[in-house]
Amino acid sequence: MRGGRARALGNDVSAPVARLEATYILPLRVDGESSPEWLDDLSEYLTWLADRLEVLVVDGSPAGAFAQHHARWAGRVGHVPPDADQLTLNGKVGGVLTGVRLAHSERLVIADEDVRYDDGSLRRLIGRLAEAEVVRPQNHFVPMPWHARWDTPRILINRMTGGDWPGTLGVRRSLLVAAGGYDGAVLFENLELVRTIRALGGRELVAFDLYVSRRPPEAGHFWSQRVRQAYDEFARPLRLAAWLALLPGGILLTARRWWAAALAVLFAATALAEAGRRRAGGRAVFSVSASLMTPLWLIERSIAAWLAVGARLFLGGMPYRGGILSRAATPSRVLELRHAAMRAEARWTSA
Repeated sequence: MRGGRARALGNDVSAPVARLEATYILPLRVDGESSPEWLDDLSEYLTWLADRLEVLVVDGSPAGAFAQHHARWAGRVGHVPPDADQLTLNGKVGGVLTGVRLAHSERLVIADEDVRYDDGSLRRLIGRLAEAEVVRPQNHFVPMPWHARWDTPRILINRMTGGDWPGTLGVRRSLLVAAGGYDGAVLFENLELVRTIRALGGRELVAFDLYVSRRPPEAGHFWSQRVRQAYDEFARPLRLAAWLALLPGGILLTARRWWAAALAVLFAATALAEAGRRRAGGRAVFSVSASLMTPLWLIERSIAAWLAVGARLFLGGMPYRGGILSRAATPSRVLELRHAAMRAEARWTSA
């Protein structure tokens, strides 16, 4: 079976390939002292990646699990713990910043452990970093169990409202270093990174036609993410207000038996998701059945949004790995003011 998953994604593990001038950074943490079963799939993927570019796994796992991972990966990829001075409330950020320090390339691919590039998408992402300082591809789930199908309307609607927020980004190292990194005390860390790059004058490219597969979580983990994902929207207040309005609005419409209005809202949302599925060749990776799940996802998101508000009011934020993260992301205007002097210096230098 070894190599079967890679071939299914279009990766020929036996063919010789040209090395890419880029570094792949994977921040990782496995709770507990033993390695989970999904690490076999990840190990196969890392072996495939290591033939193509520099790979750095920044591993914040406990000592026992770290030692097991090191025995698996040492000699094939860089496997290191996070820097002591880069430990952050959101541990993923500390892992990324350690990887940025160690990377030998200007072009970086930052990815979660469930992301699976194939050769084409990896090379296209790295190539698009010639056009922008940060590139945001689009994720799709492979395989597609019921809970991944349930969650896909989130991706489809995002594709029509600014683009998906995937578990991976392409970033140019120099600008991230110039920024001094990005805030590691926020929940929506990818948005924080992108906003930081933009605050420095960097260009963002949302690559609607660049699809990268992602392993779906286990069903239990899927349910645990519902409120956390809704809490991210504190960083985007208009979206949060829209999700909060859905539940009381839906109750009002059904209580008054305004069935036509309720159905019109659900139809409009489903049509928006279907437009996202069709955008930029998305029908090749997204099933129409995912669009049809939109009404269920909307109900879930509205309930989760209210629970997120409750977490903010009664807990002070969102529980995360034994702590509480109160902020989803720093407002863009705050980052722009913080980095205004650096932007001015960059403009003067380029002139």
